[in-house]
Amino acid sequence: MQVYVLQIFNGISVSSILMLAALGLAITFGLMKVINMAHGELIMLGAYVTFVTQNIFMSSVDKSFFNSYFLFALPAAFVITAFVGYLMEITVIRHLYGRPLDSLLATWGVSLILQQLARSIFGAPNVDVKSPAWLDGGFLLMANLQLPYKRLFIMLLTALCISGVYYFLYKTTGGRRIRAVMQNRAMAESLGINTRKIDAMTFAMGSGLAGIAGCALTLLGSIGPTLGTNYIVDTFMVVVLGGVGRIIGTVAGAGAIGVGNTAFEFLTNASLGKVLVFVVVILFLQWKPQGFFTLSSRSLDE
Repeated sequence: MQVYVLQIFNGISVSSILMLAALGLAITFGLMKVINMAHGELIMLGAYVTFVTQNIFMSSVDKSFFNSYFLFALPAAFVITAFVGYLMEITVIRHLYGRPLDSLLATWGVSLILQQLARSIFGAPNVDVKSPAWLDGGFLLMANLQLPYKRLFIMLLTALCISGVYYFLYKTTGGRRIRAVMQNRAMAESLGINTRKIDAMTFAMGSGLAGIAGCALTLLGSIGPTLGTNYIVDTFMVVVLGGVGRIIGTVAGAGAIGVGNTAFEFLTNASLGKVLVFVVVILFLQWKPQGFFTLSSRSLDE
């Protein structure tokens, strides 16, 4: 029983990490149809913002306040990566709408620039981020079964981010404008919505969510310039499997891949488990190319 409970917990934990990493990509890809290959580097940037925040607290703030650094790192990671995403949109992405191959190559080039910039500033070796003391240890569920506080915190953070994005998209004026552009860009423009401004705002928000994901990943291990490359394929797979542009699809896709990956690894091994997940996803998309959920829209002649 302990083994099965632990595997279920691990599956949900992996799903929450993928969910958090893919949430921003689901928004930007769903709205602008831009294949952002630099999304992983935005995750990496959020992780390094956390590392810098930790160092600032170590050197310039009283030691008694060190355990609160992570609460400052989360909004800092969001703001800084959102600003970088905004700069990417107005300087590169904006000129490549409707040209998917060009945007793919351009964002791939941006990802290489960000990786090299991280190597130049922080060095090639991985660095460690010390987790705050209140995240050390775990919740003792039963004898010999402890659920780490770090993973429980990531689950809670993911739930808060999803709830926040859902509230923004469905309960605010800005969110309604984003959904209008997602469903019918031409009609939204004819009604006076500034789609250029919406594009920049949405890309910045998606980039900021990637920064939060990077901040959360520092709790799980060391970070380095290639941190984002470990997640870029899985995040795109989550978005495609769940259905482009749907938040509930991202949740379902991350859950399916995370739990499936953990289950296959438990039954086989790590390498074969990942291969089996890819095979299952490919077979499912052959049967249902739109993913779990599709975004309803109206054609121009309706």
